[in-house]
Amino acid sequence: MESVIVAIDGPSGTGKSSTSKAVAAALGLSYLDTGAQYRAITWWMISNGVDTQDPTAIATAAGKPVIVSGTDPAVPTITVDGDDASGPIRTQDVTSKVSAVSAVPEVRARITELQRSIAAAAEKGIVVEGRDIGTTVLPDADLKIFLTASPEARAARRSGELKGSDVAATREALIKRDAADSSRKTSPLAKADDAVEVDTTDLTLQQVIECVVTLVEEKRAAQ
Repeated sequence: MESVIVAIDGPSGTGKSSTSKAVAAALGLSYLDTGAQYRAITWWMISNGVDTQDPTAIATAAGKPVIVSGTDPAVPTITVDGDDASGPIRTQDVTSKVSAVSAVPEVRARITELQRSIAAAAEKGIVVEGRDIGTTVLPDADLKIFLTASPEARAARRSGELKGSDVAATREALIKRDAADSSRKTSPLAKADDAVEVDTTDLTLQQVIECVVTLVEEKRAAQ
């Protein structure tokens, strides 16, 4: 099998993580959740008393934390300075501050460099999911996919994940996050010109996975 690099982008709640992990597992590829890396550096900033509303303070500290991402889709891990961060990075506090931290150019430069090195080291290929993978991080990826879904569908899914959270409030939070990610000056959330768009609104997770696996297999065959 040819090594293949797959970039999967899109906003929150479109099924990126579940799809990416399943596709990587099905095809024997590595997997990288880039959003977890931005959450990890945000958690480090919070834990170390850095003002997450101060871009200068964030930029100054951006090179300090040591972030290590495991790439096994079955058990994706992430550590910060040697400590397991997989739980702490999913708190509401981190969620509310990650957009501001990840908008700082020095943070994006640091994390982008890390992401490219991980992708380059993946011998059998890798599925990388995020918001700027096809446009900025890996513009030469073999296959680029952009997942979308209606705000209502995304809010319902995210509320289900968060066990009982208010759907309307979740929808507003997602729209606010979209606006922040799409309007930032450095590497905004955007669909690459050569990306395949997949609307997941009316699809089951399994249907989305099968669609993406087919796209990857077709790309491999073409190579």
